[in-house]
Amino acid sequence: MARVKRGVTTHARHKKIIDLAKGYRGRASTCFRVAIEKVEKALRYAYRDRRTNKRNFRRLWITRINAGARINGITYGRLINGLNLAGISLNRKMLADLAAREPANFAAVCEQAKSALNAKPAPKQTAKKKAA
Repeated sequence: MARVKRGVTTHARHKKIIDLAKGYRGRASTCFRVAIEKVEKALRYAYRDRRTNKRNFRRLWITRINAGARINGITYGRLINGLNLAGISLNRKMLADLAAREPANFAAVCEQAKSALNAKPAPKQTAKKKAA
């Protein structure tokens, strides 16, 4: 049986890691053994931060919406509640974009939310039973 020489496979595997490590400092970009550790760590950070990024953007959007809403005399929580009551389904990304780029349109949305809050029927009061 012929001997299998795997130099080509190993070289390709090493090259793939070294290419991913391009731009790293020192031996991390040239030495396979160091590069593989750095690349694996970088990929773990990338996986984790793809999820963190979503959280950070949602926080940013809420902050922008709240700032715009307060200019129009309503808080963020009441604005979202009013929009739900009015049947307006705009996501936070679009609301934040409106608040930052088109304040007049955002003010109109705020007015609709306020009117929906004012038109909301009062919650039912239950009669408290007297303890006998």
